[in-house]
Amino acid sequence: MLDEIMPSWVATAELFGDPPDITLFPEEEALVSDSADKRRREFRTSRHCAHLALRRLGVAPRPVLRGDRGAPAWPPGVVGSITHCAGYRAAAVARGALSIGIDAEPHLPMPHGVLERTATPAEAAALDLLDIPDPGRLLFSAKEAIYKAWHPLTGQWLGFLDATVTFTTSPHPPAVSGTFAAEIAVHGPGWPTRFEGRWLVSGGLIVTAIAVPAPSA
Repeated sequence: MLDEIMPSWVATAELFGDPPDITLFPEEEALVSDSADKRRREFRTSRHCAHLALRRLGVAPRPVLRGDRGAPAWPPGVVGSITHCAGYRAAAVARGALSIGIDAEPHLPMPHGVLERTATPAEAAALDLLDIPDPGRLLFSAKEAIYKAWHPLTGQWLGFLDATVTFTTSPHPPAVSGTFAAEIAVHGPGWPTRFEGRWLVSGGLIVTAIAVPAPSA
């Protein structure tokens, strides 16, 4: 799914289950040694996806530990993002780029009251025009991807209502995909004020992705 919405210069890896024979570096295993079994399984498979994506990028195997706010600490010169939800784990990495943000969610209705906390009135009204059922979860996923792309560039927190997102839709049954654009209301020196990304809904999953290339020379 992820490689359908990422540019060719981004290396991706995804799994739809938790293989029992995954082996991580001891430093990675230590990060979840006290966690519940569900958390350990999703962490181990997600880190395995990160290793696969780095290998496809030509990076020698190494631990992917935790950095600021728990985000993955990528090797020097590499940017990336990891996501996981029920039945899906994925990672995306690239060299010579500014940032990457990916998110995956089950394509289910939003819990009561969550949309009101994550969408502006204009966004909520526009969601009704999208040709997919239960589009609130798509907006939530897009804003998660936006934050993952935003934070490495600014080191700052970005609230759900600090980004206003608009979507386009391109139905390709049985999947539905499209693009999205986000206008950022929080400004700072050199901070991005707009992101553009892509999304895909297929097989009961929603995947959103942003890849910010480095400025051209």
